[in-house]
Amino acid sequence: MTFPFTTNTLVKDIVNELPKTSDIFKKFRIDFCCGGNIPLSQAIAENGLNEEDLMNELKAVYEKYSSTETDLDVWTKSDSTTIIDHVINHYHRTSEEELALLSPYVTKVSRVHGDSHPELLKVYELFYEFKKELTEHMAKEEAVVFPLIKQLANGTVENREEAINLIVELEKEHDHAGELLRQIRAITSDYALPADACGTYTLVYKRLEELEGLTFMHVHLENNILFPRYF
Repeated sequence: MTFPFTTNTLVKDIVNELPKTSDIFKKFRIDFCCGGNIPLSQAIAENGLNEEDLMNELKAVYEKYSSTETDLDVWTKSDSTTIIDHVINHYHRTSEEELALLSPYVTKVSRVHGDSHPELLKVYELFYEFKKELTEHMAKEEAVVFPLIKQLANGTVENREEAINLIVELEKEHDHAGELLRQIRAITSDYALPADACGTYTLVYKRLEELEGLTFMHVHLENNILFPRYF
């Protein structure tokens, strides 16, 4: 089984081929969704990474998962309707549920620990801005843009230019959501827990990081696989 990627391979193409590599890119803070259209070598240089360490981790993931993930046709081979349904059922519904469940914990931790850890007050502010924007974004996708994409796919769309402009708007919203998540990560020093972190504090950081990963995969499927079909 020959490792198929080099430093000349685009980051997004690596994730398209083997989605589990997203965990490695997340670990090394490489943006594989909004910024994935660059060679791996450029991502390594821009982030000051050790090339050998990164490639070794990618190879390990490839050896472990390549044979088990080849059936995930939803990433690159399925039709647009299948991808849209997957995004809605897996990413939209899961994100909605997690945002609702996580909200009271974010509020509690900021209230209880905000005096001694003022960064939590900013986390609270950013989280609720992210929640509001992502919720509205997903609703717009389902009610307006996804139906237009299906019409683009089957050739029945009435105003192609309008549909494309709406897709571009979604990409801009993705960029902003990603920026909010980057700010949360920066403020929390990559979700580093202080010595006095309680169980709820720990839970909030862990679930915020998992929400980040969920959102990045949501954006990746749309920005790098679904949307480019219509530009």
